[in-house]
Amino acid sequence: MTSPRPDAPHPSRRSWTAPVLIALVALALVVVALTQTGRSPSAAAGTAPAAGQAGQDDGAQEDGAPEDGPAARVVEPEDEPEIDLARRDPADPLAVGPVDAPVVMVVYSDYQCPFCAVWSDRTLPAMEPYVEAGDLRIEWRDIAVFGPDSARAARAAYAAGLQGGFLDYHHGLFADGEKRSRDELSEESLVALADSLGLDADRFAQDLTSAEVDAAVQVNEDEAAAVGAFSTPSFLVGGTPLVGAQPTEVFVTAVEQALARAAG
Repeated sequence: MTSPRPDAPHPSRRSWTAPVLIALVALALVVVALTQTGRSPSAAAGTAPAAGQAGQDDGAQEDGAPEDGPAARVVEPEDEPEIDLARRDPADPLAVGPVDAPVVMVVYSDYQCPFCAVWSDRTLPAMEPYVEAGDLRIEWRDIAVFGPDSARAARAAYAAGLQGGFLDYHHGLFADGEKRSRDELSEESLVALADSLGLDADRFAQDLTSAEVDAAVQVNEDEAAAVGAFSTPSFLVGGTPLVGAQPTEVFVTAVEQALARAAG
């Protein structure tokens, strides 16, 4: 199954892995600053670029099918070092699969990204058998490439996750493999979606605007910036970078290769 290709150039190999060592050190400093000072990760990161700087402005959000563009690529394991950012946190509200799964897939995604919607509709179902078998854990890092509406949607997904409803809410935001309109990402619409999924709407509304949720989403933003994941969707499959809504077979192969390395 072939998915649409991005309509803007995806990050080059340099965007992901040329500054890997520097990026990982920067990320460590972000975490240390967060835990020691209680400041937001963005403040601790200093001059690190914001994850929303994707080389795409709000004009790239027009509704409709994505146009063809440059093909995304998987970085072969022998070409680049692995980047292990798996958290394996049992309390992670944006994760599915066992914490001790041999392979962790980290997903950097934006709820206004049409290719993220395509990936969730076409490829995520092919990943679910690996999750159910205990072989794969998927950890989402929802970020805001497209601005405030994306940030609000990321907070909403996290708020849903606090009630154990992340995946259903995620699918709701990407229903039918389509991104939602701006009106559908208003606070009122996001609360209505939570209510329709059987979540506690009052609690959801409070969490949506809470400092706790805002800080948690900012941590994901800062991590994406630290590793150069400025375009969505971007992935780490067993630590190996993979960029774009590539054909499902590419992800199946990447997971199988990661499982083989883990067993090796």
